[in-house]
Amino acid sequence: MMLGSGRPACCLLRASSLFRHWSFVLRHYLAALTERRYRRKMKIARWFLAILCASATSLFAVDQLALRLQPALEAITPDGLLAHIKILASDQFEGRAPGTKGEELSVKYITDQFKQIGLKPGNPNGSYVQEVPLAGIKSEPTISFTTGDKTTELKYPDDFVASSARLQSEIKVENSNMVFVGYGIVAPEYGWDDYKDADVSGKTILMLIGDPPVPDPKDVSKLDDKVFKGKAMTYYGRWTYKYEIAAQKGAAVAVIIHETGPAGYPYSVVKTSWAKENYEIDSPNKNMDAVEVRSWITLDVAKKLLADCGQDFDALKKSAITREFRPVTLNAQANIDIKQQLRSFKSHNVIGKLEGSDAKLRDEYVIYTAHWDHLGRHPELQGDQIFNGAIDNASGVASVIQLGAAFTKLNPPPKRSVLFMATTAEEAGLLGAKFYAEHPLYPLEKTLADINIDTVNPWGKTRDIEDLSDNNSMLDDLLAAAAKRNGRVMTPNSQPEKGGFYRADHFEFSKRGLPALYTGGGKDFIGKPADFGQQKKDDYTAHHYHQVSDEVNPEWDLSGTVQDVDLLFEVGYQVANGDKFPEWKPGTEFKAKRDEMLKK
Repeated sequence: MMLGSGRPACCLLRASSLFRHWSFVLRHYLAALTERRYRRKMKIARWFLAILCASATSLFAVDQLALRLQPALEAITPDGLLAHIKILASDQFEGRAPGTKGEELSVKYITDQFKQIGLKPGNPNGSYVQEVPLAGIKSEPTISFTTGDKTTELKYPDDFVASSARLQSEIKVENSNMVFVGYGIVAPEYGWDDYKDADVSGKTILMLIGDPPVPDPKDVSKLDDKVFKGKAMTYYGRWTYKYEIAAQKGAAVAVIIHETGPAGYPYSVVKTSWAKENYEIDSPNKNMDAVEVRSWITLDVAKKLLADCGQDFDALKKSAITREFRPVTLNAQANIDIKQQLRSFKSHNVIGKLEGSDAKLRDEYVIYTAHWDHLGRHPELQGDQIFNGAIDNASGVASVIQLGAAFTKLNPPPKRSVLFMATTAEEAGLLGAKFYAEHPLYPLEKTLADINIDTVNPWGKTRDIEDLSDNNSMLDDLLAAAAKRNGRVMTPNSQPEKGGFYRADHFEFSKRGLPALYTGGGKDFIGKPADFGQQKKDDYTAHHYHQVSDEVNPEWDLSGTVQDVDLLFEVGYQVANGDKFPEWKPGTEFKAKRDEMLKK
Protein backbone atom coordinates (compact mmCIF):
# COMPACT_ATOMS: atom_id res chain seq x y z
CA MET A 1 0.00 0.00 0.00
CA MET A 2 1.31 3.43 -0.93
CA LEU A 3 0.55 6.58 1.04
CA GLY A 4 1.26 10.29 0.53
CA SER A 5 4.70 10.58 -0.99
CA GLY A 6 4.38 7.14 -2.52
CA ARG A 7 6.52 5.38 0.11
CA PRO A 8 5.73 1.85 1.26
CA ALA A 9 3.38 2.48 4.19
CA CYS A 10 3.08 0.37 7.29
CA CYS A 11 0.83 -2.60 6.55
CA LEU A 12 -0.17 -2.94 10.20
CA LEU A 13 -3.86 -2.07 9.72
CA ARG A 14 -4.13 -4.39 6.75
CA ALA A 15 -2.44 -7.23 8.63
CA SER A 16 -4.61 -6.73 11.72
CA SER A 17 -7.77 -6.65 9.63
CA LEU A 18 -6.74 -9.79 7.81
CA PHE A 19 -5.97 -11.54 11.07
CA ARG A 20 -9.36 -10.58 12.62
CA HIS A 21 -11.25 -11.73 9.53
CA TRP A 22 -9.70 -15.17 9.39
CA SER A 23 -9.91 -15.59 13.17
CA PHE A 24 -13.67 -14.97 12.93
CA VAL A 25 -13.99 -17.53 10.13
CA LEU A 26 -11.95 -20.05 12.08
CA ARG A 27 -13.99 -19.66 15.27
CA HIS A 28 -17.24 -20.32 13.43
CA TYR A 29 -15.68 -23.25 11.64
CA LEU A 30 -14.57 -24.83 14.91
CA ALA A 31 -17.96 -24.29 16.52
CA ALA A 32 -19.63 -26.17 13.68
CA LEU A 33 -17.50 -29.27 14.07
CA THR A 34 -19.38 -32.47 14.93
CA GLU A 35 -18.08 -34.71 17.70
CA ARG A 36 -17.56 -37.56 15.24
CA ARG A 37 -15.17 -35.56 13.05
CA TYR A 38 -13.66 -33.49 15.83
CA ARG A 39 -10.20 -35.06 16.01
CA ARG A 40 -9.47 -35.04 12.30
CA LYS A 41 -10.86 -31.53 11.84
CA MET A 42 -8.92 -30.20 14.80
CA LYS A 43 -5.66 -31.30 13.19
CA ILE A 44 -6.62 -29.39 10.04
CA ALA A 45 -7.70 -26.40 12.11
CA ARG A 46 -4.40 -26.30 14.03
CA TRP A 47 -2.47 -26.49 10.79
CA PHE A 48 -4.59 -23.68 9.29
CA LEU A 49 -4.14 -21.56 12.40
CA ALA A 50 -0.37 -22.11 12.37
CA ILE A 51 -0.12 -20.92 8.76
CA LEU A 52 -2.32 -17.93 9.55
CA CYS A 53 -0.22 -16.95 12.53
CA ALA A 54 3.03 -17.36 10.58
CA SER A 55 1.69 -15.16 7.78
CA ALA A 56 0.52 -12.53 10.22
CA THR A 57 3.86 -12.66 12.05
CA SER A 58 5.67 -12.13 8.75
CA LEU A 59 3.47 -9.19 7.91
CA PHE A 60 3.98 -7.75 11.38
CA ALA A 61 7.77 -8.11 10.97
CA VAL A 62 7.67 -6.16 7.72
CA ASP A 63 5.38 -3.62 9.36
CA GLN A 64 7.74 -3.21 12.30
CA LEU A 65 10.61 -2.45 9.88
CA ALA A 66 8.42 0.01 7.97
CA LEU A 67 7.32 1.71 11.19
CA ARG A 68 10.90 1.98 12.38
CA LEU A 69 12.18 3.47 9.12
CA GLN A 70 9.26 5.69 8.17
CA PRO A 71 10.34 8.82 10.14
CA ALA A 72 13.81 8.56 8.63
CA LEU A 73 12.59 8.01 5.08
CA GLU A 74 10.41 11.09 5.31
CA ALA A 75 13.65 13.13 5.36
CA ILE A 76 14.37 12.06 1.76
CA THR A 77 12.25 14.19 -0.56
CA PRO A 78 12.29 15.40 -4.18
CA ASP A 79 12.33 19.04 -3.04
CA GLY A 80 15.21 18.42 -0.65
CA LEU A 81 17.27 16.69 -3.34
CA LEU A 82 16.55 19.40 -5.89
CA ALA A 83 17.53 22.19 -3.50
CA HIS A 84 20.99 20.66 -2.97
CA ILE A 85 21.47 19.94 -6.69
CA LYS A 86 20.56 23.49 -7.68
CA ILE A 87 23.22 24.92 -5.39
CA LEU A 88 26.00 22.45 -6.17
CA ALA A 89 25.34 22.65 -9.92
CA SER A 90 24.96 26.42 -10.04
CA ASP A 91 27.25 28.58 -12.17
CA GLN A 92 28.56 30.08 -8.93
CA PHE A 93 30.29 26.74 -8.18
CA GLU A 94 32.03 26.87 -11.58
CA GLY A 95 31.85 23.17 -12.30
CA ARG A 96 33.40 22.08 -8.96
CA ALA A 97 36.94 21.42 -10.20
CA PRO A 98 39.41 20.40 -7.48
CA GLY A 99 41.74 23.14 -6.29
CA THR A 100 39.52 25.98 -7.47
CA LYS A 101 36.86 28.30 -6.10
CA GLY A 102 34.44 25.50 -6.98
CA GLU A 103 36.15 23.20 -4.48
CA GLU A 104 36.11 25.82 -1.74
CA LEU A 105 32.38 26.39 -2.19
CA SER A 106 31.60 22.67 -2.50
CA VAL A 107 33.56 21.61 0.58
CA LYS A 108 32.06 24.43 2.64
CA TYR A 109 28.51 23.67 1.50
CA ILE A 110 28.73 19.94 2.16
CA THR A 111 30.43 20.50 5.51
CA ASP A 112 27.74 22.98 6.54
CA GLN A 113 25.01 20.54 5.53
CA PHE A 114 26.59 17.72 7.54
CA LYS A 115 26.75 19.99 10.57
CA GLN A 116 23.15 21.18 10.17
CA ILE A 117 21.71 17.67 9.96
CA GLY A 118 23.59 16.59 13.08
CA LEU A 119 26.46 14.49 11.75
CA LYS A 120 29.67 14.53 13.74
CA PRO A 121 33.05 15.30 12.16
CA GLY A 122 34.08 12.26 10.15
CA ASN A 123 37.82 12.71 10.64
CA PRO A 124 39.11 11.49 14.03
CA ASN A 125 41.11 14.73 14.20
CA GLY A 126 37.82 16.57 14.81
CA SER A 127 37.34 17.99 11.31
CA TYR A 128 34.93 17.16 8.49
CA VAL A 129 37.66 16.79 5.87
CA GLN A 130 40.46 14.48 4.86
CA GLU A 131 43.25 16.26 3.02
CA VAL A 132 44.13 14.67 -0.34
CA PRO A 133 47.48 15.85 -1.82
CA LEU A 134 46.91 16.51 -5.52
CA ALA A 135 48.86 17.96 -8.39
CA GLY A 136 47.09 19.84 -11.14
CA ILE A 137 48.55 19.21 -14.59
CA LYS A 138 47.88 21.31 -17.69
CA SER A 139 49.34 19.55 -20.70
CA GLU A 140 50.35 20.91 -24.10
CA PRO A 141 51.10 17.78 -26.12
CA THR A 142 52.33 17.26 -29.65
CA ILE A 143 52.47 13.88 -31.37
CA SER A 144 53.74 12.84 -34.77
CA PHE A 145 54.12 9.40 -36.35
CA THR A 146 56.80 8.65 -38.91
CA THR A 147 56.32 5.82 -41.39
CA GLY A 148 59.15 5.48 -43.88
CA ASP A 149 59.81 9.00 -45.17
CA LYS A 150 56.32 10.25 -44.24
CA THR A 151 55.59 12.15 -41.01
CA THR A 152 52.04 12.77 -39.84
CA GLU A 153 51.33 15.46 -37.25
CA LEU A 154 48.17 14.86 -35.22
CA LYS A 155 45.78 17.63 -34.22
CA TYR A 156 45.15 18.07 -30.50
CA PRO A 157 42.56 17.36 -29.10
CA ASP A 158 40.52 16.37 -32.19
CA ASP A 159 42.83 13.53 -33.26
CA PHE A 160 44.42 12.64 -29.94
CA VAL A 161 44.84 13.46 -26.27
CA ALA A 162 47.97 12.83 -24.25
CA SER A 163 49.24 13.46 -20.75
CA SER A 164 51.55 12.07 -18.12
CA ALA A 165 51.02 11.15 -14.48
CA ARG A 166 54.69 11.93 -13.88
CA LEU A 167 55.05 15.26 -12.16
CA GLN A 168 57.62 16.73 -14.55
CA SER A 169 57.53 19.99 -16.50
CA GLU A 170 58.30 18.23 -19.78
CA ILE A 171 57.99 14.71 -21.12
CA LYS A 172 59.85 14.00 -24.34
CA VAL A 173 59.97 10.73 -26.28
CA GLU A 174 61.84 10.64 -29.60
CA ASN A 175 61.94 8.05 -32.40
CA SER A 176 60.16 5.46 -30.27
CA ASN A 177 59.52 2.21 -32.14
CA MET A 178 55.86 1.22 -32.22
CA VAL A 179 54.31 -2.16 -31.40
CA PHE A 180 50.67 -3.23 -31.65
CA VAL A 181 49.88 -5.34 -28.54
CA GLY A 182 46.24 -6.26 -29.22
CA TYR A 183 44.17 -5.56 -26.13
CA GLY A 184 47.29 -5.12 -23.96
CA ILE A 185 46.15 -7.68 -21.39
CA VAL A 186 47.95 -10.17 -19.16
CA ALA A 187 45.32 -12.33 -17.42
CA PRO A 188 46.75 -15.62 -16.11
CA GLU A 189 43.35 -16.86 -14.91
CA TYR A 190 42.18 -16.86 -18.53
CA GLY A 191 45.47 -18.12 -19.94
CA TRP A 192 45.84 -14.80 -21.73
CA ASP A 193 49.03 -12.82 -22.46
CA ASP A 194 49.01 -10.27 -25.25
CA TYR A 195 52.67 -9.37 -24.65
CA LYS A 196 54.08 -12.92 -24.79
CA ASP A 197 57.88 -12.56 -24.63
CA ALA A 198 58.05 -9.28 -26.55
CA ASP A 199 60.32 -6.60 -25.12
CA VAL A 200 58.44 -3.30 -25.22
CA SER A 201 60.84 -1.39 -22.95
CA GLY A 202 61.10 2.22 -24.08
CA LYS A 203 58.71 1.62 -26.96
CA THR A 204 55.32 3.03 -27.93
CA ILE A 205 52.59 0.43 -27.66
CA LEU A 206 49.29 0.70 -29.52
CA MET A 207 46.31 -1.17 -28.08
CA LEU A 208 42.56 -1.70 -28.31
CA ILE A 209 40.06 -0.58 -25.68
CA GLY A 210 37.86 -3.09 -23.86
CA ASP A 211 38.14 -6.86 -23.41
CA PRO A 212 38.73 -9.31 -26.26
CA PRO A 213 35.27 -10.34 -27.58
CA VAL A 214 36.02 -14.07 -27.64
CA PRO A 215 33.30 -16.07 -29.45
CA ASP A 216 31.60 -18.98 -27.71
CA PRO A 217 32.97 -22.14 -29.34
CA LYS A 218 29.48 -23.68 -29.15
CA ASP A 219 27.73 -20.68 -30.68
CA VAL A 220 29.84 -18.10 -32.48
CA SER A 221 26.94 -15.62 -32.43
CA LYS A 222 27.54 -15.24 -28.68
CA LEU A 223 30.56 -14.41 -26.54
CA ASP A 224 32.26 -16.98 -24.35
CA ASP A 225 31.21 -16.06 -20.79
CA LYS A 226 34.08 -18.13 -19.42
CA VAL A 227 36.63 -15.73 -20.92
CA PHE A 228 36.58 -12.13 -19.65
CA LYS A 229 32.96 -12.65 -18.51
CA GLY A 230 31.66 -12.70 -22.05
CA LYS A 231 29.70 -9.55 -22.80
CA ALA A 232 30.49 -7.98 -19.43
CA MET A 233 33.58 -5.80 -19.19
CA THR A 234 36.25 -6.76 -16.69
CA TYR A 235 38.89 -4.49 -15.22
CA TYR A 236 41.24 -5.69 -17.97
CA GLY A 237 39.11 -3.73 -20.42
CA ARG A 238 39.42 -0.42 -18.60
CA TRP A 239 41.88 2.22 -19.80
CA THR A 240 43.32 2.55 -16.32
CA TYR A 241 44.42 -1.10 -16.35
CA LYS A 242 45.99 -0.77 -19.80
CA TYR A 243 48.20 2.11 -18.68
CA GLU A 244 49.10 0.23 -15.48
CA ILE A 245 50.27 -2.90 -17.32
CA ALA A 246 52.14 -0.74 -19.85
CA ALA A 247 54.14 0.75 -16.97
CA GLN A 248 54.86 -2.71 -15.59
CA LYS A 249 56.15 -3.81 -18.98
CA GLY A 250 58.43 -0.78 -19.22
CA ALA A 251 56.78 0.87 -22.22
CA ALA A 252 57.51 4.56 -22.71
CA VAL A 253 54.18 5.43 -24.34
CA ALA A 254 50.79 3.70 -24.19
CA VAL A 255 48.29 4.66 -26.89
CA ILE A 256 44.69 3.44 -26.79
CA ILE A 257 42.56 3.34 -29.92
CA HIS A 258 39.15 4.80 -29.07
CA GLU A 259 35.98 3.02 -30.17
CA THR A 260 32.64 4.19 -28.84
CA GLY A 261 31.08 0.76 -28.31
CA PRO A 262 33.85 -0.93 -26.31
CA ALA A 263 34.71 2.28 -24.43
CA GLY A 264 31.09 2.91 -23.45
CA TYR A 265 31.17 6.59 -24.45
CA PRO A 266 31.99 8.71 -27.54
CA TYR A 267 35.35 10.32 -28.21
CA SER A 268 33.85 13.69 -27.21
CA VAL A 269 33.91 12.43 -23.61
CA VAL A 270 37.61 11.61 -23.87
CA LYS A 271 38.30 15.02 -25.37
CA THR A 272 36.48 17.04 -22.73
CA SER A 273 37.86 14.91 -19.90
CA TRP A 274 41.50 14.98 -20.99
CA ALA A 275 41.87 18.32 -22.80
CA LYS A 276 41.80 20.33 -19.58
CA GLU A 277 43.70 20.53 -16.33
CA ASN A 278 43.89 17.03 -14.95
CA TYR A 279 44.94 15.76 -11.56
CA GLU A 280 47.10 13.12 -9.98
CA ILE A 281 47.86 12.20 -6.41
CA ASP A 282 51.02 14.07 -5.45
CA SER A 283 52.93 11.05 -4.23
CA PRO A 284 56.42 11.21 -2.68
CA ASN A 285 58.03 9.65 -5.80
CA LYS A 286 56.19 12.12 -8.10
CA ASN A 287 54.60 9.12 -9.85
CA MET A 288 57.80 8.14 -11.62
CA ASP A 289 56.61 4.53 -11.65
CA ALA A 290 53.79 5.46 -14.07
CA VAL A 291 54.13 5.06 -17.85
CA GLU A 292 55.72 8.22 -19.31
CA VAL A 293 52.92 9.05 -21.73
CA ARG A 294 49.26 8.05 -21.75
CA SER A 295 47.36 8.76 -24.93
CA TRP A 296 44.13 8.10 -26.84
CA ILE A 297 43.77 8.41 -30.61
CA THR A 298 40.60 8.31 -32.68
CA LEU A 299 39.66 5.25 -34.68
CA ASP A 300 40.13 7.10 -37.99
CA VAL A 301 43.65 8.17 -37.03
CA ALA A 302 44.50 4.61 -36.00
CA LYS A 303 43.22 3.14 -39.25
CA LYS A 304 45.26 5.60 -41.30
CA LEU A 305 48.40 5.05 -39.21
CA LEU A 306 48.16 1.29 -39.61
CA ALA A 307 47.46 1.57 -43.33
CA ASP A 308 50.60 3.70 -43.69
CA CYS A 309 52.45 0.84 -41.97
CA GLY A 310 51.04 -1.68 -44.45
CA GLN A 311 48.62 -3.12 -41.87
CA ASP A 312 44.83 -3.46 -41.83
CA PHE A 313 43.03 -2.42 -38.66
CA ASP A 314 40.19 -4.93 -39.00
CA ALA A 315 42.58 -7.82 -39.63
CA LEU A 316 44.73 -6.88 -36.63
CA LYS A 317 41.66 -6.56 -34.42
CA LYS A 318 40.42 -9.97 -35.51
CA SER A 319 43.80 -11.56 -34.75
CA ALA A 320 43.77 -10.02 -31.26
CA ILE A 321 40.76 -12.01 -30.01
CA THR A 322 42.72 -15.26 -29.71
CA ARG A 323 45.17 -16.49 -27.11
CA GLU A 324 47.65 -17.13 -29.91
CA PHE A 325 47.98 -13.44 -30.73
CA ARG A 326 51.53 -12.12 -30.70
CA PRO A 327 52.62 -8.46 -30.69
CA VAL A 328 53.07 -6.93 -34.13
CA THR A 329 56.03 -4.62 -34.74
CA LEU A 330 54.92 -1.63 -36.79
CA ASN A 331 57.01 0.19 -39.38
CA ALA A 332 56.57 3.46 -37.50
CA GLN A 333 58.16 5.65 -34.85
CA ALA A 334 56.47 8.04 -32.46
CA ASN A 335 57.68 11.46 -31.41
CA ILE A 336 55.96 13.01 -28.44
CA ASP A 337 56.55 16.20 -26.52
CA ILE A 338 54.36 17.20 -23.58
CA LYS A 339 54.95 20.47 -21.79
CA GLN A 340 53.24 20.42 -18.39
CA GLN A 341 52.25 23.23 -16.05
CA LEU A 342 52.20 21.79 -12.54
CA ARG A 343 50.67 23.01 -9.30
CA SER A 344 50.47 21.14 -6.02
CA PHE A 345 47.57 21.72 -3.66
CA LYS A 346 45.49 20.09 -0.96
CA SER A 347 42.09 18.86 -2.06
CA HIS A 348 39.54 17.35 0.32
CA ASN A 349 37.23 14.45 0.92
CA VAL A 350 34.33 15.64 3.08
CA ILE A 351 33.19 13.17 5.75
CA GLY A 352 30.38 13.18 8.31
CA LYS A 353 29.78 10.47 10.89
CA LEU A 354 26.74 9.05 12.66
CA GLU A 355 27.95 7.15 15.72
CA GLY A 356 26.50 3.70 16.27
CA SER A 357 24.33 2.94 19.28
CA ASP A 358 25.95 -0.38 20.25
CA ALA A 359 29.05 0.04 22.42
CA LYS A 360 30.52 -3.20 21.02
CA LEU A 361 29.80 -2.47 17.35
CA ARG A 362 30.13 1.29 16.99
CA ASP A 363 33.77 0.90 15.94
CA GLU A 364 32.57 -0.88 12.80
CA TYR A 365 31.41 1.14 9.80
CA VAL A 366 29.21 1.39 6.73
CA ILE A 367 30.16 4.06 4.16
CA TYR A 368 28.00 5.98 1.72
CA THR A 369 30.00 7.75 -1.00
CA ALA A 370 29.43 10.19 -3.87
CA HIS A 371 31.96 12.41 -5.61
CA TRP A 372 31.51 16.17 -5.37
CA ASP A 373 33.87 17.15 -8.20
CA HIS A 374 33.17 17.70 -11.86
CA LEU A 375 35.04 19.13 -14.87
CA GLY A 376 35.17 22.78 -13.88
CA ARG A 377 35.25 25.69 -16.28
CA HIS A 378 36.83 25.66 -19.75
CA PRO A 379 37.57 29.31 -20.65
CA GLU A 380 38.59 28.43 -24.20
CA LEU A 381 35.00 27.47 -25.09
CA GLN A 382 32.65 29.83 -26.87
CA GLY A 383 29.36 30.44 -25.06
CA ASP A 384 28.72 28.24 -22.04
CA GLN A 385 32.02 27.36 -20.39
CA ILE A 386 30.84 25.70 -17.19
CA PHE A 387 30.47 21.96 -16.78
CA ASN A 388 27.82 22.13 -14.04
CA GLY A 389 27.63 18.37 -13.46
CA ALA A 390 24.04 18.37 -12.19
CA ILE A 391 23.40 14.67 -12.68
CA ASP A 392 27.10 13.77 -12.56
CA ASN A 393 27.33 14.13 -9.64
CA ALA A 394 25.59 16.90 -7.73
CA SER A 395 22.70 14.45 -7.65
CA GLY A 396 24.78 11.82 -5.83
CA VAL A 397 26.06 14.31 -3.26
CA ALA A 398 22.51 15.55 -2.67
CA SER A 399 21.47 11.94 -2.10
CA VAL A 400 24.26 11.35 0.43
CA ILE A 401 23.31 14.53 2.33
CA GLN A 402 19.68 13.39 2.46
CA LEU A 403 20.73 9.91 3.55
CA GLY A 404 22.70 11.49 6.38
CA ALA A 405 19.62 13.48 7.41
CA ALA A 406 17.51 10.32 7.29
CA PHE A 407 19.87 8.33 9.50
CA THR A 408 19.87 11.08 12.13
CA LYS A 409 16.08 10.59 12.47
CA LEU A 410 16.44 7.00 13.64
CA ASN A 411 15.74 6.30 17.28
CA PRO A 412 17.79 4.42 18.27
CA PRO A 413 20.59 4.93 15.73
CA PRO A 414 21.89 1.80 13.98
CA LYS A 415 24.22 -0.40 15.97
CA ARG A 416 27.25 0.37 13.81
CA SER A 417 28.54 3.78 12.82
CA VAL A 418 27.74 5.19 9.39
CA LEU A 419 30.07 7.45 7.39
CA PHE A 420 28.86 9.84 4.70
CA MET A 421 31.65 10.84 2.34
CA ALA A 422 31.82 13.22 -0.61
CA THR A 423 35.02 12.44 -2.48
CA THR A 424 37.29 14.59 -4.60
CA ALA A 425 38.81 14.04 -8.05
CA GLU A 426 36.67 11.10 -9.14
CA GLU A 427 36.63 12.49 -12.66
CA ALA A 428 40.43 12.40 -12.71
CA GLY A 429 40.57 8.67 -11.97
CA LEU A 430 38.80 7.99 -8.65
CA LEU A 431 41.62 9.77 -6.83
CA GLY A 432 39.78 10.84 -3.67
CA ALA A 433 38.39 7.35 -3.12
CA LYS A 434 41.78 5.85 -3.94
CA PHE A 435 43.49 8.05 -1.37
CA TYR A 436 40.96 7.15 1.33
CA ALA A 437 41.23 3.44 0.54
CA GLU A 438 45.03 3.68 0.80
CA HIS A 439 44.89 5.93 3.90
CA PRO A 440 41.60 5.00 5.60
CA LEU A 441 40.49 7.05 8.58
CA TYR A 442 38.83 3.90 9.92
CA PRO A 443 40.25 0.39 9.31
CA LEU A 444 38.92 -1.31 6.20
CA GLU A 445 38.85 -4.60 8.07
CA LYS A 446 36.27 -3.01 10.37
CA THR A 447 34.33 -1.50 7.48
CA LEU A 448 31.45 -3.62 6.22
CA ALA A 449 30.49 -2.01 2.92
CA ASP A 450 30.64 0.98 0.61
CA ILE A 451 27.37 2.09 -1.01
CA ASN A 452 28.17 4.48 -3.84
CA ILE A 453 25.88 6.89 -5.68
CA ASP A 454 27.07 8.29 -8.99
CA THR A 455 24.23 9.85 -11.03
CA VAL A 456 20.54 9.22 -10.34
CA ASN A 457 17.30 8.70 -12.25
CA PRO A 458 15.63 12.14 -12.59
CA TRP A 459 12.68 11.10 -14.76
CA GLY A 460 10.10 9.64 -12.39
CA LYS A 461 9.15 6.42 -10.67
CA THR A 462 10.13 3.00 -11.97
CA ARG A 463 9.13 -0.55 -11.19
CA ASP A 464 12.79 -1.61 -11.22
CA ILE A 465 16.24 -0.61 -10.06
CA GLU A 466 19.34 -1.65 -11.99
CA ASP A 467 22.14 -3.45 -10.18
CA LEU A 468 25.46 -2.26 -11.58
CA SER A 469 27.40 -4.33 -9.01
CA ASP A 470 27.06 -7.41 -11.23
CA ASN A 471 25.65 -9.52 -8.35
CA ASN A 472 29.12 -9.77 -6.85
CA SER A 473 28.25 -9.76 -3.14
CA MET A 474 25.58 -10.28 -0.51
CA LEU A 475 24.79 -6.57 -0.81
CA ASP A 476 23.10 -7.33 -4.12
CA ASP A 477 20.88 -9.87 -2.34
CA LEU A 478 19.92 -7.27 0.26
CA LEU A 479 19.05 -4.82 -2.52
CA ALA A 480 16.90 -7.42 -4.28
CA ALA A 481 15.03 -8.19 -1.05
CA ALA A 482 14.51 -4.49 -0.28
CA ALA A 483 13.18 -3.89 -3.79
CA LYS A 484 10.76 -6.79 -3.43
CA ARG A 485 9.48 -5.52 -0.08
CA ASN A 486 8.76 -2.22 -1.75
CA GLY A 487 6.88 -3.73 -4.68
CA ARG A 488 9.78 -3.35 -7.10
CA VAL A 489 12.33 -5.62 -8.74
CA MET A 490 16.12 -5.53 -8.99
CA THR A 491 17.28 -6.07 -12.57
CA PRO A 492 20.80 -7.03 -13.68
CA ASN A 493 23.18 -4.62 -15.37
CA SER A 494 21.70 -4.03 -18.83
CA GLN A 495 25.02 -2.86 -20.30
CA PRO A 496 27.74 -4.93 -18.59
CA GLU A 497 30.00 -4.36 -21.59
CA LYS A 498 30.46 -0.73 -20.47
CA GLY A 499 32.19 -1.83 -17.27
CA GLY A 500 30.22 0.51 -15.03
CA PHE A 501 31.39 -1.29 -11.89
CA TYR A 502 35.00 -0.31 -12.62
CA ARG A 503 34.26 3.35 -13.39
CA ALA A 504 33.13 4.79 -10.07
CA ASP A 505 34.52 5.42 -6.59
CA HIS A 506 33.41 2.17 -4.98
CA PHE A 507 35.86 0.30 -7.22
CA GLU A 508 38.82 1.69 -5.29
CA PHE A 509 37.33 0.14 -2.15
CA SER A 510 36.56 -3.13 -3.93
CA LYS A 511 40.14 -3.43 -5.22
CA ARG A 512 41.19 -3.54 -1.58
CA GLY A 513 38.54 -6.13 -0.71
CA LEU A 514 35.63 -4.07 0.62
CA PRO A 515 32.20 -5.23 -0.66
CA ALA A 516 30.44 -2.47 -2.57
CA LEU A 517 27.00 -1.70 -3.95
CA TYR A 518 26.41 0.48 -7.01
CA THR A 519 23.07 0.97 -8.72
CA GLY A 520 21.62 2.65 -11.77
CA GLY A 521 18.16 4.04 -12.29
CA GLY A 522 15.51 1.65 -13.52
CA LYS A 523 14.14 1.60 -17.06
CA ASP A 524 10.58 0.36 -16.51
CA PHE A 525 8.91 3.73 -15.92
CA ILE A 526 5.41 3.88 -14.51
CA GLY A 527 3.00 5.46 -16.96
CA LYS A 528 5.63 5.84 -19.71
CA PRO A 529 6.29 3.96 -22.99
CA ALA A 530 8.38 0.81 -22.74
CA ASP A 531 11.43 2.41 -24.38
CA PHE A 532 11.26 5.66 -22.39
CA GLY A 533 13.97 4.70 -19.89
CA GLN A 534 16.50 3.48 -22.44
CA GLN A 535 15.91 6.55 -24.58
CA LYS A 536 16.61 8.84 -21.63
CA LYS A 537 19.80 6.95 -20.73
CA ASP A 538 21.05 6.96 -24.32
CA ASP A 539 20.26 10.65 -24.73
CA TYR A 540 22.13 11.54 -21.54
CA THR A 541 25.23 9.54 -22.57
CA ALA A 542 25.27 10.96 -26.10
CA HIS A 543 24.45 14.61 -25.40
CA HIS A 544 24.94 15.53 -21.74
CA TYR A 545 27.47 13.21 -20.07
CA HIS A 546 30.59 15.31 -19.41
CA GLN A 547 29.14 18.18 -21.42
CA VAL A 548 28.17 21.73 -20.43
CA SER A 549 24.52 20.74 -20.90
CA ASP A 550 24.49 18.58 -17.75
CA GLU A 551 22.41 21.19 -15.91
CA VAL A 552 19.27 21.27 -13.76
CA ASN A 553 16.26 20.53 -15.97
CA PRO A 554 12.80 21.89 -15.06
CA GLU A 555 11.26 18.72 -16.53
CA TRP A 556 12.86 16.47 -13.90
CA ASP A 557 10.72 14.32 -11.65
CA LEU A 558 12.89 13.31 -8.68
CA SER A 559 10.27 10.99 -7.16
CA GLY A 560 12.16 8.16 -8.85
CA THR A 561 15.39 9.30 -7.19
CA VAL A 562 13.65 9.16 -3.82
CA GLN A 563 12.51 5.59 -4.56
CA ASP A 564 16.08 4.48 -5.25
CA VAL A 565 17.67 6.36 -2.35
CA ASP A 566 15.08 4.81 -0.03
CA LEU A 567 16.27 1.34 -1.07
CA LEU A 568 19.91 2.27 -0.50
CA PHE A 569 18.95 3.61 2.93
CA GLU A 570 17.30 0.31 3.79
CA VAL A 571 20.29 -1.75 2.62
CA GLY A 572 22.73 0.38 4.62
CA TYR A 573 20.48 0.22 7.66
CA GLN A 574 20.34 -3.57 7.52
CA VAL A 575 24.11 -3.88 7.11
CA ALA A 576 24.68 -1.51 10.03
CA ASN A 577 22.41 -3.66 12.19
CA GLY A 578 23.25 -7.07 10.73
CA ASP A 579 24.66 -10.09 12.49
CA LYS A 580 27.56 -10.56 10.08
CA PHE A 581 29.73 -8.79 7.53
CA PRO A 582 28.54 -8.90 3.90
CA GLU A 583 30.67 -11.24 1.81
CA TRP A 584 31.81 -11.42 -1.78
CA LYS A 585 30.30 -14.31 -3.69
CA PRO A 586 32.52 -17.24 -4.76
CA GLY A 587 34.48 -16.59 -7.94
CA THR A 588 34.46 -12.81 -7.53
CA GLU A 589 37.88 -11.27 -8.18
CA PHE A 590 37.81 -9.30 -4.89
CA LYS A 591 36.95 -12.16 -2.54
CA ALA A 592 40.50 -13.37 -1.87
CA LYS A 593 41.61 -9.89 -0.86
CA ARG A 594 38.75 -9.55 1.63
CA ASP A 595 39.26 -13.03 3.06
CA GLU A 596 42.93 -12.27 3.61
CA MET A 597 42.09 -8.93 5.24
CA LEU A 598 39.63 -10.41 7.72
CA LYS A 599 42.00 -13.20 8.77
CA LYS A 600 44.52 -10.73 10.17
